[in-house]
Amino acid sequence: MAELVFFSGTMDCGKSTLALQMHHNHAARGRDGVLFTRQDRAGSATISSRLGLQRRADEVDDATDFWAEVVTRRRRGRPVDYLVADEAQFYTAAQVEQLARVVDELSADVFAFGITTDFRARLFPGSARLVELADRVEVLQVRALCWCGSRATHNARTVDGVMVVEGDQVVVGDVGPGAGEAAYEVLCRRHHVRRMTARIARATGPSGQDLLFDDASGSGPGR
Repeated sequence: MAELVFFSGTMDCGKSTLALQMHHNHAARGRDGVLFTRQDRAGSATISSRLGLQRRADEVDDATDFWAEVVTRRRRGRPVDYLVADEAQFYTAAQVEQLARVVDELSADVFAFGITTDFRARLFPGSARLVELADRVEVLQVRALCWCGSRATHNARTVDGVMVVEGDQVVVGDVGPGAGEAAYEVLCRRHHVRRMTARIARATGPSGQDLLFDDASGSGPGR
């Protein structure tokens, strides 16, 4: 029975690594699969992992129709047993519905991988539709960690180490850009709310830890 499975988590929890591993495992058993991605940090038409794994994939844009992609390949003789859909948070809601149709009507498995929420802790449209339609939602068990050592649950966008909360929902960046460029950092909810990044914590030194115990008066960073 084919399934639509959404593997979700923050940055640094191994989503792309698992996507490539899953493709390897299925292909090793003789199954035919197609890899898709959108706006990977390594560039167009690439699935890349921070562990150094990398593989070519079909680049998704707003015009991509997953139903047509599978039907076209099957008409040319490929079985297309499964799809690996990385960076699925960037897909449109309509494209997620196409993926569900591929599962239901063409009996191809779809393994989607993506971040659930953006830098403002708001759901991406693609992720929201996946949560609504997926047969299963799997939260990855590799825990990304905030600078304080707690489990990271939120993705923060930073510029020069300072967290920002305004701007376009999609700005592609990595964890270590040049000065003035957008970067991303994973934080626990407490430090995301307080906008306290690792750089701010280092700058405040030991006294910065006192900010963890501020009362609810709103005196912490970003209040």
